[in-house]
Amino acid sequence: MNKHLVAPSLLAADFSKLPEEISMINESEADWLHLDVMDGRFVPNITFGMFIIDAINSICTKPLDVHLMIEDPGRYVEDFRKAGADIITVHYEACPHLHRTLQQIKDTGAKAGVAINPHTSVQLLEDVLEDLDLVCLMSVNPGFGGQKFIYRTIPKVQQLKEMCAVRNLAPHIEIDGGVGLQNAEKLLQAGANVLVAGSSVFKAEEPPKAIRQLKDIGGEVMRFA
Repeated sequence: MNKHLVAPSLLAADFSKLPEEISMINESEADWLHLDVMDGRFVPNITFGMFIIDAINSICTKPLDVHLMIEDPGRYVEDFRKAGADIITVHYEACPHLHRTLQQIKDTGAKAGVAINPHTSVQLLEDVLEDLDLVCLMSVNPGFGGQKFIYRTIPKVQQLKEMCAVRNLAPHIEIDGGVGLQNAEKLLQAGANVLVAGSSVFKAEEPPKAIRQLKDIGGEVMRFA
């Protein structure tokens, strides 16, 4: 058994110092690097695409956790995998043919994840739960960093954990948005095992220390084999 995972979100980094920021992640206790891809359509913001991820992959030594906040993500799955994505997460709300998209991801050799918005019920994942390596529960409205954590997320984590336990399933349960020391322990106690942390890491006076503090919070989970 291993401790929960911490995945700093690059969205909160200083992009004028990107190599230095990634070097810090490489040398830290972070487990993954979380990359938010936004298209200006599914969400109002625009971030970066596969070319930037390819450049990040050339210098990052951690697995790349790529979160596609985009419309029609199935069109781009192979491109993001080729760019270096180890985990590809698509939004339930953006995938009318979700099962097919998840199979596309698995066919590339990447781990397959689904993200759901704060208003979306975890019950809607019933029919694809067996196909998931990861479920990302959005604890803010997707599109911008630095938002306040939505505490309704905590009972959703518990509900999802119970759904998985009944079926003897153990996908990673990832929380994305407003995560920090003020709520991390409650999330882990509820059943989460991956903490995405943006501002609480990159805006900290000592980011490596902030990562270590998140790692030191109690709670043990299994990593990907």
